[in-house]
Amino acid sequence: MIGLISATSAGAAARDRLAAAWSTRARVYDGPVADAVRRAFGECDQLVCFLATGAVVRLVAPLLSDKGSDPGVVCVDEAGRFAVSLVGGHAGGANELAREVGELLGAEPVVTTATDAVGVPGLDTLGFPVEGDVAGVSRAMLDGEPVLLEAESVWPLPALPPNVGSPAAAGAAVVRVSDRVREPAAREVVLRPPSLVVGVGASRGAPVEEVLGLVEDALREAGLSARSVAALATVDAKSGEPGILGAAARLGVTVLTYSAEELAAVAVPNPSDAPLAAVGTPSVAEAAALVGGGELLVPKRKSARPDGRPAMATCAVVRRPARGRLAVVGLGPGARDLLTPRATAELRRAAVLVGLDQYVDQIRDLLRPGTLILESGLGAEEERARTAVAEARRGQAVALIGSGDAGVYAMASPALAEASDDIDVVGVPGVTAALAAGAILGAPLGHDHVSISLSDLHTPWEVIERRVRAAAEADIVVTFYNPRSRGRDWQLPKALAILAEHRQPTTPVGVVRNASRPDESSRVTSLGSLDPAIVDMMTVVTVGNTATREIAGRMVTPRGYRWQEEPK
Repeated sequence: MIGLISATSAGAAARDRLAAAWSTRARVYDGPVADAVRRAFGECDQLVCFLATGAVVRLVAPLLSDKGSDPGVVCVDEAGRFAVSLVGGHAGGANELAREVGELLGAEPVVTTATDAVGVPGLDTLGFPVEGDVAGVSRAMLDGEPVLLEAESVWPLPALPPNVGSPAAAGAAVVRVSDRVREPAAREVVLRPPSLVVGVGASRGAPVEEVLGLVEDALREAGLSARSVAALATVDAKSGEPGILGAAARLGVTVLTYSAEELAAVAVPNPSDAPLAAVGTPSVAEAAALVGGGELLVPKRKSARPDGRPAMATCAVVRRPARGRLAVVGLGPGARDLLTPRATAELRRAAVLVGLDQYVDQIRDLLRPGTLILESGLGAEEERARTAVAEARRGQAVALIGSGDAGVYAMASPALAEASDDIDVVGVPGVTAALAAGAILGAPLGHDHVSISLSDLHTPWEVIERRVRAAAEADIVVTFYNPRSRGRDWQLPKALAILAEHRQPTTPVGVVRNASRPDESSRVTSLGSLDPAIVDMMTVVTVGNTATREIAGRMVTPRGYRWQEEPK
């Protein structure tokens, strides 16, 4: 929950804008300001105070206890010019909150955290639990000192500065990625990857304390950190068992469930007749932990009850294989303000960027220092897809970029055709060229519409022509991608001729070149008047259907509401 506090009517107006935008995640605190801040500080995860920074400093100073648990505090001046991350920039999320407030209010976010200021990822913002000397190691990273990176297995970290790697001099600061219990040394940080899955079996009514105690004992005796547990896993017949759910909640992890048939197919070292009779599989704990593969670190063990009665819980611990991460990112049509926040976040999360050279140039400034850039020219789509997948299989955090939406005539299709289930794949949607062009033209896509690429480099012209004819006969608005190039100058006239068999010469046609870019140009013409010579590969051509009209210079395809019907 985000607490919102203001002292004046000007601050209250901005406060209420945030309250409306965050209706389910914000709470307004009224009354005397000091009391409001004190109550919000104790009840909320974050605070936005519309007060002078000096006043907020004095009010929250007596309330501060620990940077790992204090709420993040953002201070906004009453004119709404600046959103200052004041307390809890990383752990409290104040840096990101300041940016979000800035977007909503049109304020300039002010972030003074050293790592954020120079684009270096904070060690406590990598998505992994972190232990040790975060400040000291971060300082070494910022100062350019050699920092040793030691990872027991490769997990997809964001790009780290070039001075972080191996080897490093004796006494250097260390970033260690490990699921093993160890006390961090001086100038050492330990990142806890989500590498452990704990399989759990439990009798009906098994107490939370018994399940949790068993899991914690198994981890401790094996020298494994509970902060690296990614999930508890069990058979689906136990999906609602309170002891398992409660233990997962205490550990802060999810519960994965599998059918008895799935678990029975997993080879385990210690099968048993008891679970076979009870739930239909010879193993629950070991099999559930081993689904998806991995190394069995702790074979099945039973809980020990102080009263000597039979154990009610079993567990097994598996270290799962490290999985790389591939984000397929759509950059939109080219304008920076049409690049989505999610796409920006994925670009900054990536350690490896793969893309067409001209697209890389568009977003190079958004990448973190140390990002490995693998760029190539036109015509190397399959090579880029293979490269991105290969880097993800090495355990890297990879971003594969494409223009518009990466799933529309772009890189998602070849990449996913190359990828298998040994990596995590995330799709990040983008604004397509058809949508960007449609917004410029008016509302040509107001009813059913289709996009067709006229490039026959990968698709035989016979297939393309059949699709164009189908769209023409179905009276669907058509947007043509890749309409014309120097070596392909006849396909667009042929496609237009097919449409003309079913539509009047007066049918509106929109032509948009470089949609959303500085040299954008557009025009609305007609099917009978369009000169294909004005079209090139940077152009999108949208042909209306029989209901499309030009109204005040804009293309409009009616949705078909009854009140829009022309009088007879």
